[in-house]
Amino acid sequence: MASLNLVIGKIASGKSTLVSQLAQQSATVAMSEDKWLLQLYGEEIKSITDYVRLSSNLRDLLTPHIIELLKNGLSVVLDFQANTVQSRTWMKALALEAGSDSQFHFLDVPNEVCKARLRQRNAQGRHEFSASEEDFDRITTYFQIPQDSEGLEIVHYPWNEEEER
Repeated sequence: MASLNLVIGKIASGKSTLVSQLAQQSATVAMSEDKWLLQLYGEEIKSITDYVRLSSNLRDLLTPHIIELLKNGLSVVLDFQANTVQSRTWMKALALEAGSDSQFHFLDVPNEVCKARLRQRNAQGRHEFSASEEDFDRITTYFQIPQDSEGLEIVHYPWNEEEER
C-alpha cells in the first residue's frame, strides 16, 4: 500500500537527509518544498509572511497531485515543514483522502545542535535557502512538538550525542 511520509524537525535537524533515505524505497517519490518554492518564486520570499503565503499557494497547487500519486500506488515523501498542527492536519488529510497510510518522522534535535549544523550548512552553501541564527530563533517559535491528540503515527528519532560525533 502507498504511504505518505512526512518529516517533523527544526531547521538543520536533518529533515532533508532523512527524506533522501526514505525516498530510496521502491515506488516512492520525494517532493521538496524548498526546491519548489525556489523554482516558482525565487527571490520573492523575503519574510516569514511571504513564505507562509507562497507555501500555501504551493500546497493548494500540489494537493490533488499528491493525492493522485498516492491513489495510484506510489508512496510520497514530503520534505515540507510539518512543524505546526495546521501543517500536519493538511498532510494527514492528504493521506486520508487518498486512502493511504501516513507516518510522521519526528527528528527531536536540540536547538544548539541545529544551530551548529546550520552554521556549517551555511558555510558550505549546500541548501536552497540559507537561514541565519536569528531566522532560526524566529522560526522555531512556531515549532509545535507533535501531540498524541493529533492522532498521528509518529516515528520518533531522539537525538543521540554519540551519533553526532
